[in-house]
Amino acid sequence: MPLDRSLIGTKSPGLVVDVERGRLRFFAKATGQTDPVYSDRQAAKAAGHRDLPVPPTFLFCLSMEVPNPFEYLEELGIDPVTVLHGEQAFEYLAQAYAGDTLTYTTTISDIYDKKGGALEFLVRTTDITRDGEPIGRMTSSAVIRNNTGKEGAE
Repeated sequence: MPLDRSLIGTKSPGLVVDVERGRLRFFAKATGQTDPVYSDRQAAKAAGHRDLPVPPTFLFCLSMEVPNPFEYLEELGIDPVTVLHGEQAFEYLAQAYAGDTLTYTTTISDIYDKKGGALEFLVRTTDITRDGEPIGRMTSSAVIRNNTGKEGAE
């Protein structure tokens, strides 16, 4: 069943997440960051940061800080086994740091289809703020495989 295009503009309840130093250090180690500003508070301060900076893409990890990060699919009536990760983009507007409290607000920004409806694209945009100040924006698309019998159509 096709996604209802009237869902475009729908916002999810906001998510509030605290950025913890230990998680930043773990992420830096796991992703091979060798720059000490990501793991040593004194090195970060010496480099002009007020605390450990949030490394690129860690904002996405924080967005998964909910019991079921894919609950939105179920709420939309989408079977998770039909979903593929489509695309993801990040826009950084200000540096986030350990100790920050970030708010995530996600909006369904587009829904479109390809291949005669065999593939639907659900695009979500997440705005990240700290005390109302824009920190970043993440855009991701999920591809939903529909069994329409028109898989060869364009």
